[in-house]
Amino acid sequence: MTSGAKRSQSHGKSAHDPTLKRAQAATLDDVAALAEVSAKTVSRVVNEESGVRTSTRERVMRAVELLDYKPNLSARVLAGDRSFLIGLFCDKPGGYLTDFQAGAAERCRESGYHLMVEPWDRDSPQMLRQVNALLRQLRLDGVILLPPLSDDRLICNTLRDASIPMVRIAPRDHNNESASIGIDDYKAARQLTAHLLDLGHRRLGFILGRPGHGATEERYRGFTDEMRAHDVPVDATLVEAGNFQFSDGVSCAERMLRNPEPPSAIFASNDETAAAVISVAHRLGVQLPGHLSVVGFDDAPIATMLWPLLTTVRQPVSAMARLAAELIIEHSPRRQGWPTPAPRRVLDFELVIRDSTSRPRRRR
Repeated sequence: MTSGAKRSQSHGKSAHDPTLKRAQAATLDDVAALAEVSAKTVSRVVNEESGVRTSTRERVMRAVELLDYKPNLSARVLAGDRSFLIGLFCDKPGGYLTDFQAGAAERCRESGYHLMVEPWDRDSPQMLRQVNALLRQLRLDGVILLPPLSDDRLICNTLRDASIPMVRIAPRDHNNESASIGIDDYKAARQLTAHLLDLGHRRLGFILGRPGHGATEERYRGFTDEMRAHDVPVDATLVEAGNFQFSDGVSCAERMLRNPEPPSAIFASNDETAAAVISVAHRLGVQLPGHLSVVGFDDAPIATMLWPLLTTVRQPVSAMARLAAELIIEHSPRRQGWPTPAPRRVLDFELVIRDSTSRPRRRR
């Protein structure tokens, strides 16, 4: 065979075998040729649209992996009614934002979406103007609202007027304008309070969360109802507002533990505040958990960085985040409002008993 014939044979193969194009960026047509389907079918599979047979979808995905095909975001946006951008709006960084962001970002990556985290200051008079400016600049496929923004009517109305699907996390109220995801904070708080009462505690303190936060109200309501069910009075001098922040928790704990009749147990509305209570107790020489039991809420990483390890309620934060992103990804091509009734998901929680709670002992 002559060298010319070899060159001719090689040229012919490169023109018909898309596997030889891996030296260059693979195109949608390359994937279609290798999978023996139309380019439109490849587009539907890559965009996770319905109506494609499982066997065809698997063949396309094998071709995508073999060719290391990476869809062009700009082309995907122009080809359909999606921007492939999801907003995660929060009030202040902290709390379970880190875990939530990780879970949502992971789910977005699986479908070729991008997550954009935007913190907003609810106390700023510029907030609404800034939100509107963002919505004009970016065509978001949907927005996830963390509390307390999930109950902020200005933001919710702005997103509704812009026809942007929203998923509200742990809202105070539920409506048909938006999807919502959360746990049963009331039931969880009752179980956590019952745990302390079953240990024999009768003088309990409670540290509230942030005002206007749906979980703040539900957790306190669960606490008071369980106390009432056991005929144990709630001492108003042992109820403090901690705002879900460590610094506020320190002030609350100092007042409680310097009370002439201090509590034998403190229910903190989140783990960060519970960590503040434990810190103050150590500083004041209060024995834990013998003279003071402490419980938190969320099972954040800090719960196992303390001594004693914290008894708390485990929220499925990552699962909530993934589900929120998934609802928007599955819904976004339509962009005409949620079905009636709007999706409402209540996920399971878990009571995690650790070393920060025990039967009370009398102080000497």
